[in-house]
Amino acid sequence: MFPDKKSNSRCRWKRRKEARPEEILDAALQLFTEKGFSSTRMIDVAKSAGISKGTLYLYFDNKEAIFRDVVQQRITPQLDHVASIIDDFEGTYAELLRNMINGWWMNIACSSLSAIPKIIISESGNFPELAEFFTKNVVTRSRDLFSKVIVRGIASGEFVPYEAETVARLVVAPLVQATIWMHSLKPYDDDTGTQNYLQLHTEFILKNLVKIPGIEHSITDTDGTDQLN
Repeated sequence: MFPDKKSNSRCRWKRRKEARPEEILDAALQLFTEKGFSSTRMIDVAKSAGISKGTLYLYFDNKEAIFRDVVQQRITPQLDHVASIIDDFEGTYAELLRNMINGWWMNIACSSLSAIPKIIISESGNFPELAEFFTKNVVTRSRDLFSKVIVRGIASGEFVPYEAETVARLVVAPLVQATIWMHSLKPYDDDTGTQNYLQLHTEFILKNLVKIPGIEHSITDTDGTDQLN
């Protein structure tokens, strides 16, 4: 027995209604990337998502709320996943750090989410509350996850005892810079070494972070004196 057309129509409507928030987020992120956050209007998002402006307001009060939801729905779960991996990982901390850098690159830099750092930096002066939200929920949390691994590596004796938060900043900053470049100067630059960039960045970090047995490492303290470890 075949279902009637009305039943099929109701099923399609139900599926579309349930998928609608995701469609809105996809449409908004594409517009934020192409037009900029300030220039994107709610009516633009509604048209791109294939819904009316009134329907859009049933889900989101404003585009700031849409941006927050993009972060909470697309980035926060990834950070949660990384946090769980850190606690369960059984290899070396160097392997874990390498996996985290590669994972960040694959899941952020190589996805539509790569536009978000440029969006927020460009609009931080106009939307300080969004900049604060993004810094707290993405930038600081990402850095804290890297710091956690570095602290554990130092405690285990695998890593040279540098200041962990500073090392975490050194790990994260070039990755963020690369994503900003991808959405700004890349069309005007000679893009011949993006993958090498990631590999060399990782090797430089690990070469200076992982202890070599039998070799003393000189660390410059905050007062400018050298200490051996």
